[in-house]
Amino acid sequence: MADELTPETPEEEQPKKTHKQRKNGLYPVVSEELAESMRTGWADTELHGLEPIAQAAHTAARRASLSARFPGERLVVPAGRLKIRSNDTEYPFRASTAYAYLTGDQTENGVLVLEPTGETGHAATLYLLPRSDRENGEFWLSAQGELWVGRRHSLAEAEQLLGIPAKDVRELAEALTAAEGPVRVVRGYDSVIESALTDKVTKERDEELHVYLSEARAVKDEFEIGELQKAVDSTVRGFEDVVKVLDKAEATSERYIEGTFFLRARVEGNDIGYGSICAAGPHACTLHWVRNDGDVRSGDLLLLDAGVETHSLYTADVTRTLPINGTYTDIQRKIYDAVYESQEAGIAAVKPGAKFRDFHDAAQHVLAEKLVEWGLLEGPVERVLELGLQRRWTLHGTGHMLGMDVHDCAAARTEAYVDGTLEPGMCLTVEPGLYFQADDLTVPEEYRGIGVRIEDDILVTEDGNRNLSAGLPRTSVDVEAWMARLKG
Repeated sequence: MADELTPETPEEEQPKKTHKQRKNGLYPVVSEELAESMRTGWADTELHGLEPIAQAAHTAARRASLSARFPGERLVVPAGRLKIRSNDTEYPFRASTAYAYLTGDQTENGVLVLEPTGETGHAATLYLLPRSDRENGEFWLSAQGELWVGRRHSLAEAEQLLGIPAKDVRELAEALTAAEGPVRVVRGYDSVIESALTDKVTKERDEELHVYLSEARAVKDEFEIGELQKAVDSTVRGFEDVVKVLDKAEATSERYIEGTFFLRARVEGNDIGYGSICAAGPHACTLHWVRNDGDVRSGDLLLLDAGVETHSLYTADVTRTLPINGTYTDIQRKIYDAVYESQEAGIAAVKPGAKFRDFHDAAQHVLAEKLVEWGLLEGPVERVLELGLQRRWTLHGTGHMLGMDVHDCAAARTEAYVDGTLEPGMCLTVEPGLYFQADDLTVPEEYRGIGVRIEDDILVTEDGNRNLSAGLPRTSVDVEAWMARLKG
């Protein structure tokens, strides 16, 4: 990695005309002759006639709904800033979900501001970093300059792509400090913007904005459904990639599985939507096993919970529990088939007008029946469910909303989410599981260390539901046949 010339000072906070040299840099000064050379001799690369991004019409509709909800108030939604990983290297930037949802933009330091135009209506402005300045040298001297991290769109280009007037974000903090009238801001992403508004906002009012933006994403539009299907389709191919290299994973570790799926996510999408869970053997009993440093052994199960995130930041969330050698043992099949039956009941309960909790209750009922049938719990089943006794081995809820966040709409009001009603356009996961810990002395030894989860991404339709991840087999017999086919 090249050694930068300047310290890790954000570009918008650096002086307009000079750039402080970083400590231990190999070039302590910039001569006037070099500075003059770098100012000249560059072609005009401005892009013209750009087409709006695919979701531009949808983001405009989302901003209109937001405007109607908070008339007469200034609304400020930041993208966020780069975060240091170590010294002067940053984590890959991922724009805040609310900002990307309302604009389609994903650049760091961006801020969407909706200025009230009266008692009703707002004028939207997108505040962005403009292209690096060639006059003062920031394009080659700044740590975030164009020659270091790549070209940004100009403000004019951004306007064409996003359909929103754009201004220089470096002027925004001062403008917000001087602004009057009621303001709300999405907190937690931009300390500079929040500092400029510190005497103008309240936690309670800002939380109302946060909650609204979370609930607004519950029903997906046509663009979002297409992106979710795209994410799932890539995820299906990522699972196929993993099955084809299980022999290599056995020779190394769970990291081989993680890396294999990550390659698919980076080639076909933006990234993984969350840390991949590549849990072999007893690690499958740890719900969010993301260390992925364990052994992959023939005869064990692999619980793979992973999702590709598209370039527009919509993520899949799919789980399959696979026999590493391609064939389930009798006890593995018994547990797997019970989870499959539970998931079937859960999926069947997903339909418009149903309560959100219905699919969870249906899936849990089946699992409780199995645990009583196997003699692990004393019935009747209704008693087990009333006391939650099945949770020793089922542990988690049966699903959640899905979208730009893997656990989408998480800040929504309880009455609008888990106590709410399903509507067409909602997308959720159905993911029951059974987990028998390796040290659980209350179950027969043959159960111990076996964890099974099956998870699919389900779209609520006008007349029921559609399984977006139906491209992956679910029954134990179909899984074995699919694996045999992929392994040749």
